[in-house]
Amino acid sequence: MADTEPTRTVLVVEDEPNIRELVALHLQLDGWTVTQTGDGQEALHLARAEPFDLIILDLMLPGLDGMTVLRALRRDAPAKDVPVLLLTARRDESDKVLGLESGADDYLTKPFGVRELVARARALTRRPRAAATAPTPAGSVDGRPVRLGPLVVDPARRSVTVGAREVELTGREFDLLHLLAGHPGIVFSREALVQRVWGGDTYVTARNIDTLVKRLRQKVETNPSEPTLILTVWGTGYKAADV
Repeated sequence: MADTEPTRTVLVVEDEPNIRELVALHLQLDGWTVTQTGDGQEALHLARAEPFDLIILDLMLPGLDGMTVLRALRRDAPAKDVPVLLLTARRDESDKVLGLESGADDYLTKPFGVRELVARARALTRRPRAAATAPTPAGSVDGRPVRLGPLVVDPARRSVTVGAREVELTGREFDLLHLLAGHPGIVFSREALVQRVWGGDTYVTARNIDTLVKRLRQKVETNPSEPTLILTVWGTGYKAADV
């Protein structure tokens, strides 16, 4: 790790000791400060007690399984914005999509190479959140709220409301919504969204973008199957309605 890079902290949640220790060793060699656990309940306690830069989470945990842990993390204010890299032995695409829909940022299927894991871990934390680095969107002056019909996105508080209802979003969901809502009527290709929201250097696919948009619609649209705020531009990408 370059001397100029700050120390990064990671919580590794894996019940197989050999895998957990191998992952921890290689992350430590890469300059990470590593906290380990093989228990889902303890993982929640640790994540609520201490801010981490990344959580690496195995899905197949005994007792409190990884998917339950992930959903709980995304509901908790202290950890809802922390990038999560899933480890899964399941090769079924539906399991991977479910993990992404539940709030994960990336996943690796076992068996995996530790060099790839370290690369993905670095990529997930290399850049600040897009909302902190992107140009101020149209309609948002000096960090003031962006309005899109009944939707209000407040970048200063990182909060979202629809009418009187407050909506809880993950970090990526917020960044994507802020970008689209700040540019109503402007079409963003999936590739452009990867660049603006993920910084363009993570293992993000078009399917990941579609999954993130689906999650957003479920949270902010009155009828997610007939969206009126976040619109699909077939063959191109997505845009916020010009309302």
